This record gives sequence, structure tokens and C-alpha cells, in this order.
Amino acid sequence: MVRFCFWNLISYAMNYELRLTAALGASLVLLFYAGLSVVRIDHLELVSANQWLLQAGLTWGWVCWQLWQRRDLNRPHSQAPLYPNLGLANRLTLLRGGLIALAAGFLWQSSLEGVFLWLPGLLYGLSAVLDRVDGFVARKSRRTSLLGSQLDMAFDALGLLVAPLLAVGLGKLHWSYLLLSVAFYIFQIAFWLRVRRGFPVYPMLPSMLRRALAGFQMGVVALVLLPVFEAQVTRTLGLAFMLPVLIGFGVDWLVVTGRIRGTSLFTRFRFFSETFLQPALRLLMVVALVAVCNQIESALTSGIFLFGLSLGAVLVVTGLGGRLGALLILLLLAAQYPNTSLTLTAYLLLFSGTGVLLLGTGRFSPWQGDAAWINRHDGA
Repeated sequence: MVRFCFWNLISYAMNYELRLTAALGASLVLLFYAGLSVVRIDHLELVSANQWLLQAGLTWGWVCWQLWQRRDLNRPHSQAPLYPNLGLANRLTLLRGGLIALAAGFLWQSSLEGVFLWLPGLLYGLSAVLDRVDGFVARKSRRTSLLGSQLDMAFDALGLLVAPLLAVGLGKLHWSYLLLSVAFYIFQIAFWLRVRRGFPVYPMLPSMLRRALAGFQMGVVALVLLPVFEAQVTRTLGLAFMLPVLIGFGVDWLVVTGRIRGTSLFTRFRFFSETFLQPALRLLMVVALVAVCNQIESALTSGIFLFGLSLGAVLVVTGLGGRLGALLILLLLAAQYPNTSLTLTAYLLLFSGTGVLLLGTGRFSPWQGDAAWINRHDGA
């Protein structure tokens, strides 16, 4: 009897916290709406603010529904008792959902200028940062939960739907990037249908690359939303980042359906990639960079720009933090590329640079600390 009352008390406290969380999030949405209404700037009239409220409110409602549906998963494993409260890590995850909801309010606005052009990228960028922080907090505090992992996956998918829609609307990503936004949902529906029909399903093989690719997608979309980067470069980078993820979904489906069995194929691909593909991408990137610099001499008037490109090239070709070098080069080109059409060598540079950033530098790399940081579980 005492134990029954104790668990009832925990259930009551949890439900109270869930309702309080929903109310606090709704209050934040209303406060943001009040700010938009008071500002009354020409490019965001009250009608647009009402549209923002509807979209942000509906998205926050979806976030709360996801939390309510999974409230019984607030435990470390299926046989463990419920935690007495959400815990700091899950609260940070819900804050991620709230930030995505605020960004969703800017979808399909007729025009965004000034500070409102910065807000979607800043809101989603902060959400992407918290994606790394909440996992660190959960592992450091030893409060990992099934609820946290489920919400994390759901909000990753939500963010990679809202943010690309924003970027496409602003002309910063090509519409085809939305294939990545729906790929997760298509995979989940296809998996559910396969189980429902009684077909065999197999577990996906563990992959550090899958986790890294998902993290990079959030980072690249947050960056391209910022107005400092040129649309002609960001659209190409979006395609370069999207293709490996779509290929990954295809491979995962082949594994889940049993068409690919065992790890031997992946082991061989990893050996080929580290031994041949990644070093070749490094070499191609540096050669393409030299050719692009010869083509855009007018854009190299800034000493800082030229120094940054040179430093990035050294890091890539020597393998001393090649991912950092590739990131530096891609960011500088996205911010400073002249207002002209991209050449073939520019496309080669952007795609090879993306390959180095995603896969790493492979053999003949004296220092790969950047790869260790990308693959590690903070706080473990």
C-alpha cells in the first residue's frame, strides 16, 4: 500500500511538471508574440505577428504532445522505475523544442529584414548547440533516460524540417534539400508498415558516421540561415551535405530489411575510405582551392581572407586538423565568394571540402583531435 501511494505521488508530481512545462513554453511564445506586436516594424506588421503566433503555438503544442505521449519513458531502461522528475537534461531538450517552435513562427513570412533576418538562424543555432549540451548533462549527471533519447530524435527531425523550410524560403538552400527533411519520416513509416505486415526487420548497425552526419546537418543549416553567407555557395553546400545522409538512409534500409548482413562490407568500405578516398579528397581540395583563388583574384584583397584560406590549406594537406581547415575554407568562401556564378573548380572545391569535413582526413594525418571531438560522447 505504501509503495502504491509512493508511485502515485511520483506520477502526480511528473504530471504537474509536464503541465507546468507546457504553460511556461506557451508563456514564452506569447511573450515573444507581444514583442513582435509592440515593435510594429514595416516589414513585420501585426498580421505577420499573428501568423507567427499561430505557427509557433502549433509547433510548441506538437512538442508538448511528444512529451506527454512519452512520459512513461522517463526511466533509464524499460525495467527501471520512473524518475521523480524530468531532470535537467530533459528540460534542456525541451528548451531545444521551444527554440525550434520560436523559429517555426518565421516560416512563410512575406519578407524578413533587419534583426528578423537574424532571428531564425540564431534560434535554431542555439537549439543545435543545446543538442550537444543536453547529452553531456545527462551523462555527467547519470540521468540518461529513454525519454531523453526519444525526444532528442524527435526534435532533431523537427528541427531538420523547420530550419530547411526557412532556408529554402530565404533562398539559402535548394528545394531538393527538403528530401532530407522528409527522409526520416519516410523511413519511420516504411519501418512501421514492414512490422505491421509481419516482415522480418533487423537492427541497424552502430555507426559513428551516422551520428556525425546528423550533427553536421544541424550545424550547416544553422549557419546558412545567417545572412552573412552567400546564397550561391550555401545552396551548393546544402546539396553536398545532403547526399551522404540520403545514401546513409538507403544503406540503413538495406540493413533493416536484411539485404545487407554482417559488418564485413562496412569494414572494407572504412578501410578503402581511410586509405584512399579521404587522402584523395584532401589533395583534390587543395588543388581546387589554388585554381579557385586564381579565378577570384579580385576577392583576395583582404589579407585576413587570404591568410585564412592559406591556413586552412596547410591544415588540410598536412592532416594537422584537416576538418578544422576544411571548415575554415568553406566558411570563408561562403562569406566572401564574389557575386558571380560558380565554376567547375569551385564545385569541386565545395564538394571535396564537404567530404573532408564529414569523413575526416584518413591516413597520413599526424593529428585528428577534431575527429575525436566529433565522435565522442561528452560527459561519458
